[in-house]
Amino acid sequence: MNYFLTLSLILFVYMNLWFVISVIKKRNDVADLAWGLGFVVITWASFLMSVDFSLRGILVGTLVSVWALRLAIHIYKRNKGKTEDYRYLTWRQNWGKWFYLRSYFQVYILQGILLFLISLPILIINNNLNPDLGLLDFLGVIIWIIGFYFESVGDIELSRFIKNPKNKGKLMREGLWAYTRHPNYFGEVTGWWGIWFISLAVSNSLFGIIGPLTITFLILKVSGIPLLEKKMEQNPEFADYKRETSLFIPWSKR
Repeated sequence: MNYFLTLSLILFVYMNLWFVISVIKKRNDVADLAWGLGFVVITWASFLMSVDFSLRGILVGTLVSVWALRLAIHIYKRNKGKTEDYRYLTWRQNWGKWFYLRSYFQVYILQGILLFLISLPILIINNNLNPDLGLLDFLGVIIWIIGFYFESVGDIELSRFIKNPKNKGKLMREGLWAYTRHPNYFGEVTGWWGIWFISLAVSNSLFGIIGPLTITFLILKVSGIPLLEKKMEQNPEFADYKRETSLFIPWSKR
């Protein structure tokens, strides 16, 4: 069977399983857990179908797995013992009798499609003969490390801030959050550009730029920053924070 078609079917089954879990658990925010873990599934599935079981395939598989498992653990701890995430709860209320149908297509199937597109650099690596590791791989790993640092440290800083009762009603404006209003989103996007850099050594790799472009567009224009900024606008501190702090790319205070 065609390489890309087989991987698409694997993702289709994977997302359907998570939809069933969401119905049983009566909470759609399990889709956030499915997101990161889905990259682990498609990355290693493509590696097992790869042409030469290359060191580059092992490298990107390791990087993606480290990123995805950290994210999944973070989300699990964040949501444990709490009600459904406000975004999904709003959809549950607004969609009414169409809730399950819209959840299936607009959350799980759509997420599977986006996951596939973002994974394209990895799929291209594992579907081609790979030359030896070189400078592009080194640069890609450095870019990935920068992204992983911003995402993981940003999440840790925010978790500690929220757990402190003295910070109730305040905005996180310290640490990495003093240089960008969304260090974790900046980190996620940067990490995927790093993965694409690694793929550049492989033939036909330019096609893989669809991956980092997709996640960048999603974060900047659709489901990431716009939704969170809208929520943050309700806080009286936000006007000053917005004026002083870069939206996305880390920068000194204005």
